[in-house]
Amino acid sequence: MTTQAPEPPLTVDELASRAGVTVRTVRFYSTRGLLPPPVIGPRRVGHYGPEHLSRLALIEELQHQGMTLSAIERYLDALPDDLSAHDLAIHRALVATWAPDAAAQTSRAELEKRAGRSLSDTDVLRLTAMNVVGPQEDGFRVDLGLLRLGVALLDVPIAHETILAARTVLLEHARTAAHELTALFRDEVWGPFTEGESDPERVEAMKSLSAHMQPMVVQALVTAFQRSLKEELRAAFVAEEPRE
Repeated sequence: MTTQAPEPPLTVDELASRAGVTVRTVRFYSTRGLLPPPVIGPRRVGHYGPEHLSRLALIEELQHQGMTLSAIERYLDALPDDLSAHDLAIHRALVATWAPDAAAQTSRAELEKRAGRSLSDTDVLRLTAMNVVGPQEDGFRVDLGLLRLGVALLDVPIAHETILAARTVLLEHARTAAHELTALFRDEVWGPFTEGESDPERVEAMKSLSAHMQPMVVQALVTAFQRSLKEELRAAFVAEEPRE
C-alpha cells in the first residue's frame, strides 16, 4: 500500500469550495477566532491546510447541534491547540453521533470533491463496508459526519477486516456508555427535578441543559478515551519488549 502524499495547500476559494461554505463565511470565522490564520505564501496569498478543513467541518456539525457561535467558540477554545486534522475529524464524528443521520446524495464527482481526492473502485467498496457511503441508482448516499474519517482510514496500513472489527468494538462500547450516561442523567438529574409540580420555564431550562450538555459529554469521552488508549498502548508495548 502506497503512502498518500501530503495534501497541497488550499487557497481561501479552494477551502470554501471543499467545505461547502462561502469565502465570506471563512473570513468571518477567521475574524471570530474560530479558524487559525493561514500560512502566508508568495504574493501574500494565504494557504490553508487539512486542519482548517476539519475545523470547518466540526463548526458545521456543532451548528447542526443548535450551538450558537459563542458556544462554539468556548467549545473550540477548550480543545488542545495541537490537534491534527484527524483529531478534529474524530471530534466531528463523535459529535455527529448525537444528531440525526447527516446523509447527502452525491454523484461520483461530488463524492471525490468532498473527499478531496480521487477514489478507486476499491476505495468506494471500503467506504461502503465502513457504512460511510452507500451506492444508489443515481449516485451515492454519503454520511457527511464520517466521510473525512473514512477517507483517512483508506491509507492506514491495517487490514480492512481489522478496521471493521475495531469499528464494531467502538460502537458496542459507545452504545453502552451512552445508555449508562443517559440512565444516570434520567435518574439523578431529570427524575428528581420533575417530581411534583415544576415551573414550566424551569422544565424548559432543564431540556435546554440536556441538549447543550451533549457536546460536553462527547468532549469528556474523547479525552478519557485518548488517555486510556495511550496508557493501554504504552503498557502493551512495554510488555512486549524483549528482556535482555
